[in-house]
Amino acid sequence: MTPPPTRAVILARGLGTRMRREDAAAVLDADQQQVAARGIKAMIPVGRPFLDYLLSALADAGCTDVCLVIGPEHDVVREYYTHTVTLTRLRVHFATQEHPSGTADAVLAAEEFAGGERVFALNGDNYYPVSSFTALGRLSGSGVAGYERGPLVRDGNIPADRVRHYAMLEVRDDGSLERIIEKPDDATMARFGDDALVSMNCWLFTPVIFHACRLVRPSPRNELELQDAVNIAITQLGERIQVVRAGGSVLDLSQRGDIAEVKARLANVTVRL
Repeated sequence: MTPPPTRAVILARGLGTRMRREDAAAVLDADQQQVAARGIKAMIPVGRPFLDYLLSALADAGCTDVCLVIGPEHDVVREYYTHTVTLTRLRVHFATQEHPSGTADAVLAAEEFAGGERVFALNGDNYYPVSSFTALGRLSGSGVAGYERGPLVRDGNIPADRVRHYAMLEVRDDGSLERIIEKPDDATMARFGDDALVSMNCWLFTPVIFHACRLVRPSPRNELELQDAVNIAITQLGERIQVVRAGGSVLDLSQRGDIAEVKARLANVTVRL
C-alpha cells in the first residue's frame, strides 16, 4: 500500500491584486487594512493569520512538512513562520518564485522540496476541509478534489457569479480527469449542468507534474499556468489523475469583502501548528 503523503506545497506568491483594491463595503480593522493593502492574502489576520488555519488543517490530515512558495519581497511570511509562531506539528519550508510568472512556475519552484515524493499542492488563499486532504491521501497516484458548484455556493462563502470563473473538471467514466477547462464559457457551463465539478486547486501530484510544468508555454494571459501543466501531464506524459468528489465547504479569501465572513466561519476552529 502506498503510504499517505506528508508534504504539501502552498502557492502564496500571488500579487493579491483584488485584495489591494479599496472596497467601501468591507469594514476592516487597522491590521487587516495594512496587510490587505500589501496584497499578502495568506497573512490577513482573521483571528490569527489566515494561513495558520490552512496549515493546521494539513497537520490534521497527517502532513509534517509544508513548503510556502513566496516572492523575494515576502519577508513578513518568512519571519513569521521562522521566528514568531511556535511549530510543534509541522516544519515550514520556503521556496522563492522570483517573478509572478504563473502557477505552473510556482509549483516548479518547490521541486527540490518535493524530493521525488508525492505532494499536495493548493492555494494559499483557500481554506479546505480536512476531509479533502484525507480523501486525496488515500490514492496511490495523482488526484484532484472536485467540488460541486451547489455546495460551494450554499455552504462556503463563494458567490455563484465567482464560481462561474473557476475551472471545471471534465471526468472520464473511470473517474479520472479527462481535462481541466479554465473559465468555461456559457455553453460549456450549460453542458456540465448543476452537477459540474469545480477545481479549487486542491491537488495531489506525483513528480510527473514537474516535468509537465517545464513543458508549459505562456497562456494568452502570458502566464505559465498549472491547468496547462495538468493537461500536458495527462495528454503527453500519460499521467492518470483521479478525481475525488470532495464534501464540505471551501472558504475563499481573495478580496476584501471576504474577510469578515471568513473570520466568522473560522472563529471556532482550533489551530495547532
